[in-house]
Amino acid sequence: MGGVSGEREISFLTGKACFKALKNKGFKVKALDAKGNFIEKLKKLRPNLVLNALHGKYGEDGFVQSILESLKIPYTHSGVLSSSLAMDKQLSRIIFKKKKIKVPKYFLLKNMDEKYLIKKIKDKKIKFPIVVKPVNEGSSLGVHICKNIYQLKNKFNKLISKYEKILVEEYIPGKEIQAAVMGEKVLGAIELVPKREFYDYTAKYSSKAKTKHIMPAPLNKKKYKEVLFLAKKAHKALGCRGITRSDFRYYKNKFFLLETNTQPGMTRLSLVPEIARYNGISFENLVLWMIKDASCNR
Repeated sequence: MGGVSGEREISFLTGKACFKALKNKGFKVKALDAKGNFIEKLKKLRPNLVLNALHGKYGEDGFVQSILESLKIPYTHSGVLSSSLAMDKQLSRIIFKKKKIKVPKYFLLKNMDEKYLIKKIKDKKIKFPIVVKPVNEGSSLGVHICKNIYQLKNKFNKLISKYEKILVEEYIPGKEIQAAVMGEKVLGAIELVPKREFYDYTAKYSSKAKTKHIMPAPLNKKKYKEVLFLAKKAHKALGCRGITRSDFRYYKNKFFLLETNTQPGMTRLSLVPEIARYNGISFENLVLWMIKDASCNR
């Protein structure tokens, strides 16, 4: 847990919650902060398996998974390839589109060429407001909704100093619906109603943000079934394992998939545990399932 990504703080919350759950189930558990020379520490611990509670860069992009594969240590969640594909919003969307899963209109921007930017916006028929976000970041870090070209240029220039590639996409209004998959089973879908502009980092992790959770998502039977089908389809399309959470926007009777997360949060406010709890699966049993599902060659 921990690590060096922008989601280090959240990773500790996930890690501590899972640590406690496993202790309560009678396991011998060690917590390891994945920073510095953690590989040597990992080798000395010689664990039977690793519960990967890392979020963001190096934790859910295939990096730590490749280390665990090379050390032949069984681990939880998705493998090297599926993790790296899911983390890259451009690559995953290419796959989703091939599988006939709707995604917002988007394009990639690597430098601020204003003529190119305006041309691409027109070519893609994207209207303001427009969303800019890093290609490979989690927890809505670096996501901005821009109401005009000046805001877009300003936010892009701030992001490009930190990230190599930026995704420019149409803003989809409507309902925020997220669905959880657990192995071969779809657990359910939840609606989030943020008090903030959108479901950003603060809305996700601060109880003060007062984001409203509606479980199950208030959709008619047919549409609820459809979003579960799409979440499982996305999970399979990327070759994911273990637990995933797919984030959708529901607008004008259509679902648009924003991304599939291979390392969903396991904190007090996290959605997967809440969806599981609605299905009669306690937090401890959810964590127990994750470690029973652990393996190499994922």
